[in-house]
Amino acid sequence: MYDIKGNLKKVLADLPSGVRLVAVSKYHPDEFIQAAYDEGQRIFGESHEQELRKKVESLPKDIQWHFIGHLQSNKVKYIAPYITMIEAVDSFSLLCEIDKQAAKNKRIIDVLLELHIAEEETKYGFSPEACRQLFESGEWRQLQHIRICGLMMMASNIDNELQIRSEFRIAKHLFDEYKAHYFASEPSFCECSWGMSHDYHIAVQEGSTMVRIGTAIFGPRIY
Repeated sequence: MYDIKGNLKKVLADLPSGVRLVAVSKYHPDEFIQAAYDEGQRIFGESHEQELRKKVESLPKDIQWHFIGHLQSNKVKYIAPYITMIEAVDSFSLLCEIDKQAAKNKRIIDVLLELHIAEEETKYGFSPEACRQLFESGEWRQLQHIRICGLMMMASNIDNELQIRSEFRIAKHLFDEYKAHYFASEPSFCECSWGMSHDYHIAVQEGSTMVRIGTAIFGPRIY
C-alpha cells in the first residue's frame, strides 16, 4: 500500500494551526480511507454520489463527508441524509435544492459557495459580482436548512506561482468583503477552502482555512 500514514503526517505537519485537512478520497478504496482514519483523519472529500454512498455504508460512522465536486441538483436528495458539508455550491437554484432536501431530512447542511476566479472556462462557480449580487438580494436568508460557511475555489492549473498566489489572494479579499458586509454577526461564515496537493503551501499563506488534498496522501487515483 502507498505510505498513507507517512504522507498524512507530512501534510499535517505542513499545515498551520487552524487549517483543516479534507483528505480527498474519491477513486480510492476503502482500505486507503481506513488507513488515514486510523491515523486520526476524520474529514474526507468525495465527488461522486454512488461511490460516496457505498463508502458511507462500509466505513466508520463518525467520518465527516464533504462533497467537493460539481453537484447536480437531482443528486442532492441522495446525499442530504448524511453529508457534512457541500463545498461547491455554484448556483442559487442548487442552494435552494439543498435547503429543500435538508428540510426533508430535518437537518441543516453546511455549504460553501464556489467562486470562479481562475482563468479557465472549465471551472464552475459564481463570478465575484454574481456572488455579491446573490448576497445583496437577501433571498438566501429565507433558506432555513442551509448554513453558508464560507467560500471555496480552485486556482488555475498552471505552474505560474505568481498567478496562483494572486488568485488565492483575490479569493481572500472577496471573503473579507462578504464577511464584513453580509456575515459580520455570523461566526459560522469562517471557511476559505482553497489549496490542493500541488498548491496548498501557497494557499495556506493566502488565507486558506481548509485544504483539499488527495494525491499527496493517497497517491495517484485508482480508477
